[in-house]
Amino acid sequence: MAEQRTGGRPISANQRPTGGDKAVATGKKQYFRRKKVCRFCVEKVDDINYKEVRMLGSFVSERGKITPRRISGVCTPHQKRLSEAIKQARNIALLPFASKM
Repeated sequence: MAEQRTGGRPISANQRPTGGDKAVATGKKQYFRRKKVCRFCVEKVDDINYKEVRMLGSFVSERGKITPRRISGVCTPHQKRLSEAIKQARNIALLPFASKM
């Protein structure tokens, strides 16, 4: 039988799951990682308003940081508008700069 290791040995590069629109094989299971699609492009939103605090809050982490594109799945033009709207909302105290620790 093959010995299973649970130690701190790192996984080799060809066994790590990769991002993007690819089928990834690890062992016998195969799963398909779907490509992230921009929420604003799908809903055809042209302007991102700084007064929509609930919508902006979904793109801010618990610590108060703006979620990066690779995690949120937002395209570059909308990410720029989104970050500007979040910064505006922070300046007029609609969103916090940082949360309490």
